[in-house]
Amino acid sequence: MWQYVVKRILLFIPTLFIITVISFGVSRLAPGDPAAAKVGQGSEGGMSGRSTINERTIKLIREQWHLDKPVWQQYVIWTGGLLGFKTATMFNSGSLDWSAVTYVGKPDFGTSFQDSRPVFDKMLERVPITLTMNLLAIILAYSIAVPMGVYSSTHSGTFTEQLSTFTLFALYSLPVFWVGTLAVTFLANPEFLAWFPSVGLHSSGYNANWSWTKQFSDYAWHLTLPMIVYVYADFAFISRQMRSSMLEVIRQDYVRTARAKGLSERTVIYKHALRNALIPLITIIAAIIPNLIGGSVIIETIFSIPGMGELSYKALIARDYPMIMAVFTISATLTLFGILISDLLYSLADPRISYGKKSS
Repeated sequence: MWQYVVKRILLFIPTLFIITVISFGVSRLAPGDPAAAKVGQGSEGGMSGRSTINERTIKLIREQWHLDKPVWQQYVIWTGGLLGFKTATMFNSGSLDWSAVTYVGKPDFGTSFQDSRPVFDKMLERVPITLTMNLLAIILAYSIAVPMGVYSSTHSGTFTEQLSTFTLFALYSLPVFWVGTLAVTFLANPEFLAWFPSVGLHSSGYNANWSWTKQFSDYAWHLTLPMIVYVYADFAFISRQMRSSMLEVIRQDYVRTARAKGLSERTVIYKHALRNALIPLITIIAAIIPNLIGGSVIIETIFSIPGMGELSYKALIARDYPMIMAVFTISATLTLFGILISDLLYSLADPRISYGKKSS
């Protein structure tokens, strides 16, 4: 088992390298000049309309952000900073100057183009909000979806099962952005039903001196509507996966054998069938884990929640390359670890799956 884990972790290095190279290149292919946008000169009008002062300012900003260098040199500088090397004067006259490379031992994602703040500090401010929302979403989605999937598979053909199947298919087919927009319009609008706040995580009169119960209730009130919109599609999809997996498992020979032994239906379902039926749901974890940090761009943008999703969206609009690469890199790393965790959980769910050498 441990040899398998070590091999997979070592495989992360070339995989992550390829991902960052592709992501870095694609981000540079996007039209527009971040330096021109910084001084208020868009790329739509080309070079016309720019004053001499603006041209000099743009040139200085491009030099400061290393945008005047070839793309491969920009990638080497970014990678060096990520590995803890000081790379401000890494290249001299277009060639690599090893004497100017110093190791500082602290990984650096760079400085944001938008406000010149360290990218890592900006992410630390947003990650707790996104992490809280996604952990709640996972807990709610699985706690609702798994029982519904099991019930649908064990009561196939009943009216209740058909009604739940229709409802879940309808929910899964509704786009999140459309549902979120309708929720804000009709449930957070004084002209209709102002049951929930439409933006942010705190009320306008929020005070840090409030009691913890009042702070928690205010926080929960602001999170309720975004979480409903966030979770509905997830539990609809997960419950469908759970139902399909359970229907396949309960038709297996070992389940019929367990019933023939006289075991109760509850024991057969929850002790023998459910464990093997969890395999597809474990696979979904690999896709869910990156969202713990990446967040939901749609939900956080619609409800103006200051999380990683909103931060990523603003970085894309502003062509903030360091922030974009930081989100890409962390999401790729979490995806790789999510796949590894899924593989390890397979062996816990099904003892027949083993990654070690079996004795003869």
